[in-house]
Amino acid sequence: MMEKVIILENVDPVIFYGVNDSNMQLLRTLYPKLRILARGLVVKAVGDEAEMALFEEKIEELMRYCAEYNLLNEEIIIDIVKGNRPPEVKKANLIIHGVNGRPIIARTENQRLLVKAFDENDLVFALGPAGSGKTYVAIALAVRALKNREVKKIILSRPAVEAGEKLGFLPGDMRDKIDPYLQPLYDALQDMIPANRLKELMESNVIQIAPLAFMRGRTLGEAVVILDEAQNTSTHQIKMFLTRMGLNTKMIVTGDMSQIDLPPSQRSGLSQAIELLADIPGIVKVQFSKKDIMRHKLVQRIVEAYEKNEEENIKKIKNESINQN
Repeated sequence: MMEKVIILENVDPVIFYGVNDSNMQLLRTLYPKLRILARGLVVKAVGDEAEMALFEEKIEELMRYCAEYNLLNEEIIIDIVKGNRPPEVKKANLIIHGVNGRPIIARTENQRLLVKAFDENDLVFALGPAGSGKTYVAIALAVRALKNREVKKIILSRPAVEAGEKLGFLPGDMRDKIDPYLQPLYDALQDMIPANRLKELMESNVIQIAPLAFMRGRTLGEAVVILDEAQNTSTHQIKMFLTRMGLNTKMIVTGDMSQIDLPPSQRSGLSQAIELLADIPGIVKVQFSKKDIMRHKLVQRIVEAYEKNEEENIKKIKNESINQN
C-alpha cells in the first residue's frame, strides 16, 4: 500500500476533472486497485504499488495533453491509458489551441508574417485596420510563449484614451476604472485560456493587464509585452514603453494609424517611433491591410469607404492649394 500526491500544473482543473468529475470517475474505473481523490489542484491516490506506478505515468501524460489542447474527455483518457496516441489536431499555421481545444490559426499572409517576425525579432510593430487580427495573433503568440515556458509572464497594455467620447469620472476602484479600456484584451485571453486558469494566472500576476501609465519605472524582463492601440500614445509615452524592455523579453506594438483619438495638434508617438527605429536590427514592421480583415464582411467595405473618402479629401485639399497659387 502506497500513497501518491500529484499537483496539477498548467491545466484548468475544471477541464481536467470533467463535468461532474466524469474524468476522475473514469480513472477510478480504469484503476480499480487505487483510491483516487481530487480537490483543487491536488490529485491523491492510495493503493497497490504496481498500479500506482502506471497511474502516475499516465496522469502525467494526461496533464501534458490537457495543457496543450485545453481539452480532456473520455476518448482521450482511454487512448492514453491504453498506450494509444490520441488523434492529433494538425492544422496548418497553428499557433495554439484555445478554449475547448479550438485551434487558433494564422489565417492570412500578414498574420503568418507576424508569427515569423515574432519568432525572429525582439520588437515587432504590427500595423493595420480594425479586424485584421493584429492584437489577437499577438496575444496568441504571447500565450504560446508562456505555455512553452519561453517566458515567465505576459504583460498587456493600452493607452487609456477615449475614442471621441468623454466618459467622465468612472465609478469604482482602480480596476473598475481601467477595465473598460482593456476589455478587448480580456476578450482575446478568454478565447485562449480557460476561465479558471486565466483567473489563477492573473491573480498571481503571471498575466498582467495595465494601462500604459503604470509602466513607468519598471523593467520588464522574462516576458512577452504587448502594447495595443499604440497610435494613441504620445512621443514620450511610447519612448517610455519601449525602454522598459529587459532581458529575454519580446515586445509587440500594435496600432491603426487611421484611428488616432489624440487631439489634432498632437502627433502620434507610434508614427515617429516607426520612422526612428526603421533601420535597427531586431526591430521589424508588419503592415496589415483590409484584405486581412476577419470580421463581418461589411467591416472591409466600411474601411474601404473611409479610405476612399480620405483620398478624395486629400485630392480636394491639393486642388484648392493649386488654385490659390
